[in-house]
Amino acid sequence: MKTVEIIGFKRANLGKSEAKALRLEGNAPCVLYGGEDQIHFYAPMILFRELVYTSKAAFVDLNIEGEHFKAILQDIQFHPVNEMILHADFLLLDDKKPIKMNIPVEFKGNSPGVVKGGKLTTKLRKITIKAFPEDMPETITVDISNLDLGKSVKVGELKAENYEILNSRFVSIATVQIPRALRGKEAGAE
Repeated sequence: MKTVEIIGFKRANLGKSEAKALRLEGNAPCVLYGGEDQIHFYAPMILFRELVYTSKAAFVDLNIEGEHFKAILQDIQFHPVNEMILHADFLLLDDKKPIKMNIPVEFKGNSPGVVKGGKLTTKLRKITIKAFPEDMPETITVDISNLDLGKSVKVGELKAENYEILNSRFVSIATVQIPRALRGKEAGAE
């Protein structure tokens, strides 16, 4: 899995007014959990672009004033109107402990149902995985080459390799919907 570097600086003062001042300067207040102590720091918002606005999952190399930590982005909060990053939580990785991550779904193949005029509807964009850091995939590939009109692929049909899928096996990942025009033709043919 790819690693994104985020350079951070320790925060001396904690609180709302300090966090607001950091955001106005283009920085995001952050916390690193999972170690002996929590580390409060801030990082430039521009560095989050490769981590947040991408279709692949990634680990994070946190460089906090020269000290490096291997982590994952656990949670991120955005402003409801202007989409500015309000706060980010990171979790320190331990190679001996499994972690949970939401991994993006990637589709492979051509669906016969889509070729016939159906519409592929994605129901689940990310799948929750539990695995050791070295076994964590960047994306989960779902084969849709057998998906016909009105059919769907479910989580239970995926093959887990060195990881555990935490979503319910009965949840649909994608469905090929039958358009209204094709429904009328099928009813007329019968």
